Amino acid sequence: MPDNAPYTSRVFELQKDWIDFNGHLNMAYYTVLFDCAYEEVGESLGMGAHYAATRRLTTYTAEIHLSYVRELHLSDRVRGTYQLLDHDEKRLHSYQELRHADEGWLAATCETMTLHIDMSGPKVTPFPRDVLERVEAMRTLHTTLETPARAGRSIAIRRRKS
Repeated sequence: MPDNAPYTSRVFELQKDWIDFNGHLNMAYYTVLFDCAYEEVGESLGMGAHYAATRRLTTYTAEIHLSYVRELHLSDRVRGTYQLLDHDEKRLHSYQELRHADEGWLAATCETMTLHIDMSGPKVTPFPRDVLERVEAMRTLHTTLETPARAGRSIAIRRRKS
């Protein structure tokens, strides 16, 4: 279980075919980068590829709220963070950031609801005790962090009152 709070991923390099006709990272690949960072967390919690193959348990994303803050270009390198905001016996509520690896500026944020899945259904199922203990340990560590200002945002057109 990682002992850094929030969890910080390895550095990710952008791929040439991820760059769109506007010259910056296509919106779909921000999600790919967030998923790559989450896969590292999943492995550390014991819920990676081996877990799915041997225990026939995995996680699915149920909901995602992604906010684009600053464009990324081919030469940029990023790191992802992962903060566990809450959990119960079947779900993880998390907040992630993509930050420029060298300069530290914020490129995007992602808030996610993740479900624990029994692949035989597939159906939502409680975490096994060993995994839940690691999730609880991460949550305890992450309670030392402030709730991110960008967490809990909603989409709406805010109109000025006339």
